[in-house]
Amino acid sequence: MGRTIDGSGIDGVLQAAVDAGHVPHAVAVAADADGVFYEGGAGPRVVGEDSETVSGGTHFRIMSMTKMVATTAALQQVERGELDLDAPVDTYRPEFAGIQVLEGFDGDTPRLRAPASRATVRQLVTHTSGLSYWFWNADLVKYEQVTGLPNVVPGDRRALFAPMVADPGTRFEYGINTDWLGLVVETVAGATLDVVIKENVTGPLGMDETMFLLDDGRQGNKSPVHVRGEDARWTSAGNVLPDEPEWWPAGHGLHSTPRDYIRFQRALLRGGELDGARILHQETVDAAFSDQLGGLPMPTEIASADPATTDTLHLGPGWTWGYGLLLNTDDVPGRRRAWSGAWAGLLNTHFFIDRTTGICASIYTNSLPFISEHEAWKLYGDFESALYAAL
Repeated sequence: MGRTIDGSGIDGVLQAAVDAGHVPHAVAVAADADGVFYEGGAGPRVVGEDSETVSGGTHFRIMSMTKMVATTAALQQVERGELDLDAPVDTYRPEFAGIQVLEGFDGDTPRLRAPASRATVRQLVTHTSGLSYWFWNADLVKYEQVTGLPNVVPGDRRALFAPMVADPGTRFEYGINTDWLGLVVETVAGATLDVVIKENVTGPLGMDETMFLLDDGRQGNKSPVHVRGEDARWTSAGNVLPDEPEWWPAGHGLHSTPRDYIRFQRALLRGGELDGARILHQETVDAAFSDQLGGLPMPTEIASADPATTDTLHLGPGWTWGYGLLLNTDDVPGRRRAWSGAWAGLLNTHFFIDRTTGICASIYTNSLPFISEHEAWKLYGDFESALYAAL
C-alpha cells in the first residue's frame, strides 16, 4: 500500500509562487519506494499563450539533471569491468590530452600550460578534473570573449576544448566534466550516448518520455525557457538550446517529464532497482551517496560570473559530492536528512533523494537565471519544507 499525504499545503506553495511572479510555472512530484504520493502543478506551460497548466506529463529541459543519468551509464560500465575510473581520460579519448590549464592572462592573451597530471575518469565523475563552466568562472568568461570559443549552450563541439582552470585533483570545480564522461561512455560502448542511455537506463526503467531529441508531438508539449521581459514579467525566450547539437551532451542534453524522472529517482532510492529492472548494484548506489572528494573541500559558495544565467550559489558548510550527486552531511532542519543526494538543472529544475526518510522528490520550472535566490531557489526550499511537514 502506497503512502498518502494531504498535498494541499504543497499545492498552495506552488500556486503562491506563480501568483507572486516568482516563477512562470511549477510542477512538483514526490514518491517513496512504493510509488508517487504527490503530484501538482501551477501556471501555464507557456506564459502569455492560451496553453494548458503544467503537469507531471509536461516535457522540460532538465539540463544538469542529465548528469546523474549519464553517470549511471558510466557506473554500469564500471560494474561490468569495461571502464576503469582511475584510468586517465585520454586513454579512452586521446584528444583530451591536448587540454591545457588556464593560469591567467597577459592583457587579452591567455596564459596556458600543461596540467600537472593526467585527469582521470573518476575526476570527471567528481568534478575535480579542473574543467569548469563559464557561468561560475570569470576566467572562462574572458577566455571565451578573447578567443571566440563558444560555451556548451550553442551545441558546437569546440566548446568541449575549453581549458582547465585548475590542475586535476586539486579542487572541486563544477564544469563540463560530465560531457567528457559521456564521450568516454560512447567510446567504451561503441555507440552514441542516446543509444547507451536508452538501452541501459531509460528503457529498462520504462522512462519513455526521457530523451535527447523530442519528436514533433512532444515538442508541442515542452515548456520553453522563460526570462524576464523589459516589463519584468515572464516571457518565453523559446527553445534557446539547439535540438540537434554536434554531440549528445551528457552534462545537460536530456528532456524529461516529472513523472518520468521520478522513476529514475525511485530506482536510486530503492538501491538501483525498480519494478524488477536493476540499473545499478546496491554497493554502487551506496558509493554514489558517499563522499567521493577524497578530502577536497566542497565550496561553500560559487560566485556568479554571468548573472543573466545564474545567481551566486550559496551552499554554506556541510556539503560534499558523491558520484553525480550533491550530498548534505548534516540533517537540514525540517527538510532532507543527512546524506541525501541531489542536484539541479540550469533552468531551475531540482531533485533530491532522501534514503533515510525513504522519499524522493523534484520540482520543475524552465526559467533563467538559475537559483534566483528569492524566487525559484526560495520555491525549492518552500516546497521541500511543505513536503516534509505533510509526511
